[in-house]
Amino acid sequence: MTKREVHITRAEAQGVRYAAELEGHVRWLDGITGAALGVLATASGIYTYLGVSSLLDDNGALSFFAAASYSIAVSVGIFVFWSYLMRLLPAVRSTGARIGLYVSMGIGSLAIIAMSSWLNAAALAGSAAVEQHLARTVQEYQGSLEQANLIAVSAQGLERDVARVRQSFEDLGAQEADGGLSGLAGRGAVFRVLSQKSDELRGLEAQIATQQPLVDAAFAEGNATLSRMRALTVEPGPVEPRSVQFSEEAVRLAGLIAQLRQLSVAPLVSRAAQDLAASVVLPELDGRSDAARGDQQSTITSVLEVLGQRATTLRSAADAVVAMPPPSDTTYTPISTADAVIRYAGNFAPSWAGAIAIDLLPGVLVFILMVTQAAIRSGREGVGIEQTLTLSELRAAMTVLHEMDEVRRPGPVAEAEQPNDPDTRA
Repeated sequence: MTKREVHITRAEAQGVRYAAELEGHVRWLDGITGAALGVLATASGIYTYLGVSSLLDDNGALSFFAAASYSIAVSVGIFVFWSYLMRLLPAVRSTGARIGLYVSMGIGSLAIIAMSSWLNAAALAGSAAVEQHLARTVQEYQGSLEQANLIAVSAQGLERDVARVRQSFEDLGAQEADGGLSGLAGRGAVFRVLSQKSDELRGLEAQIATQQPLVDAAFAEGNATLSRMRALTVEPGPVEPRSVQFSEEAVRLAGLIAQLRQLSVAPLVSRAAQDLAASVVLPELDGRSDAARGDQQSTITSVLEVLGQRATTLRSAADAVVAMPPPSDTTYTPISTADAVIRYAGNFAPSWAGAIAIDLLPGVLVFILMVTQAAIRSGREGVGIEQTLTLSELRAAMTVLHEMDEVRRPGPVAEAEQPNDPDTRA
C-alpha cells in the first residue's frame, strides 16, 4: 500500500490556523451566548409584564397570571427565535436559503416589536407620556379659555360703540330742545323720537356693563383651574390618581369656557342694532301749523336716516365680534400608558430605542456569527479535510483505527483435544 504525501502552501497553513483560532473563540462564546440571550429575553419579559399590567383594569390574581403568562410567552418566543437564527443563519451557504432566513428574521423582528417593544416602551416611559398628554391638554384648554375670553372682552368693548351712538342721539335731542333741528324749541315729536332711542341704547349699555364682572370672574376662575391642572402634570407620585383629579378639573374648566361663550353680548348688540332702526314708534306731530308739522316730519325723516346709519355701524361692529373664530372644543380623554407612548412616540425616541434594542440586540450577534463563520470557511477554502487535521484529531483517529484493528484481528485457535480411546478414533 502506497502512501500519498500531503503538501499545503504556507498561505493555506496560515488560513487553517486562522480558522482554527476563530473556531476556538466561537466555542468559548457558545458557552455564554445562551445565558446572555436568556438574560435579554428575561429582561424584555419583565418590562413586557409591566406594560401589560398597565393595560389591565383589574389588579386581581387573574390579571396577574394573565400578564405573567404573556410576558413568559414573549421571553420564550424571543429566546427561541434568536436561538434558531444564531444556529441556522451563519451555517447556510446558498443565496436562496440566506434570503429566506433574512425574510424570516425581518418578519420575526416586526412581530417582536408588535408584541413586546411597545409594551417595553410603555413600562419605560409610560408615566412620562401620560404627563405629556396632560400637559398637551392643558395647552389646548388654555387656548380655548383665552379665545373665549377674547371674544367676551371684545363684545364688552361694544359698550363704547353703544355709548357713542347714545351720546350722539342725546346731543341731537339737546339741539332739538333748543330748536336747532326742526326749528321748534321744546320737547316735541322729534325730541321724543330721539329720547326713545337714547333710552333704548342706555338700557343696552347698562346690560353690557353688568356682564363685565361676570366675564372677569369666569376668566379668573378658569386661570385658577388651569394652574391646578398644570400642578397635577408635574406633581410627583403615580400618574393614575393625578389623571383622575385632572379629569375633574378639566370638566370644571370646560364649564367655565362654555360660560364665557354665553357671556358674550355681541349677538345681543347685533339684534339690538337691527331693532334700533326697524322698531321706531313715531309720535303724533304736535306742530301748531301745517308748516310746523311739515318741518317736524322732515326732521324725523332725517333722524331716521341717521338712526339707520348708526344702527348699521353698530351692527357691523357686533357682527365682527360674532364672526371671530370660536374657541376649539377641547375634551380631555383619559389615556393609558401604552397608548400614550404611541401617540407621543416622537417625544420619547430614547425610550423607544431602548425598548426595541433590548429585543433586537441578538440580531447583531447573528450578524457577528455570520461574519465569523464566513471567515472560518474562507480560511479553510481549497484545503482538504486530511490537510486540516490537528494533532489531537490525528491521535484520536489513530486510536480509533487501532481499536478497529484489534476487533478485526482473529483470536488464538484452541487445539482440539485428542481422545485417548482408540475406539473413538476415525
